[in-house]
Amino acid sequence: MTNIKEVAKIAGVSVTTVSRVINNRGYIGKNTRRKVEQAMNALDYHPNQIARALQKSQSFFLGVIVPDSNHPFFSDLIQSIECYANDRNYKILLCNSLENPEKEANYINMLRQNRVDGIVMCSHTLDVKEYMKVNFPIVSFDRIISASIPCIGGDNFKGGELATEHLVSLGCKQLLHICGPLSVDMLANRRTDAFTLTCMKHKLPYRIIEGAPNKLTFDYFYEFIRSELTPGQLAEFDGVFCTNDLMAYALYTYATEHGIDVPNRLKIVGYDYHSFTRMLQHPKITTVRQPTDRLGKMLCSTVIQMIEGTNQDLINNVIVDVDLVRGTTT
Repeated sequence: MTNIKEVAKIAGVSVTTVSRVINNRGYIGKNTRRKVEQAMNALDYHPNQIARALQKSQSFFLGVIVPDSNHPFFSDLIQSIECYANDRNYKILLCNSLENPEKEANYINMLRQNRVDGIVMCSHTLDVKEYMKVNFPIVSFDRIISASIPCIGGDNFKGGELATEHLVSLGCKQLLHICGPLSVDMLANRRTDAFTLTCMKHKLPYRIIEGAPNKLTFDYFYEFIRSELTPGQLAEFDGVFCTNDLMAYALYTYATEHGIDVPNRLKIVGYDYHSFTRMLQHPKITTVRQPTDRLGKMLCSTVIQMIEGTNQDLINNVIVDVDLVRGTTT
């Protein structure tokens, strides 16, 4: 059976260098890393992950809990997390909470029992105290849980401000905002705060429709809009800020089906700029872009830093910048 000494001999490096490449520890030059990886491939050498885990008292698995991996935003975020984790020799266990508190609690217990090294928490249906019971590294997306649990998120207030100011700059006078439930203190709620304050600043009348379904699909959003707004009520507004792009597309579909021209009579701004938004050619939704690549990398790198005890002084809450992407709905 091939061993690490043979890999070192073929690569022309020390056993220590091979070990550092395998464990992704310390600085390794690109050429050196390439030689070691080529030697491992040539010899068909695969590190014993079980022995490695026992030696380090680590499983090298990360739990990632999301509301729904089918949602384009979380699909993009998961891909970014997985890519960075793989580069650091970690694997992920993906859990879909489907916004079910019991399911989320069960997943946390399952991940604990399976000895994952840490959790990236993107689903937040539980009370804050439940997350405090987790006795291993956890990083949160878009929700501040406690001082001991770092939070990574986009600049939701700026995003809401950008969206609303854009509608105002285009001459919108009657504004509507459609958002999810505001009962849980999520950073995404700052989008609504920014919408409200911007309307007040410009002395414009506005309405907020809260409670869009947690089922993150087009059909659910369409039915929610249909149940909350008659075509006549929607026609009273000339600008709408939706808190995500699927909702914005559902609103566009509902409006056009009822003869409300977008963008001439009604302008719509979404939020996220995920893969679905980029793929959609008609309409091209005006939206606020969240950088999922950077968010995923920061979520993953932060939890790994906590696991490995590196750069502890640099582990803080991080707010990532966002920007407006102009499409054909405004």
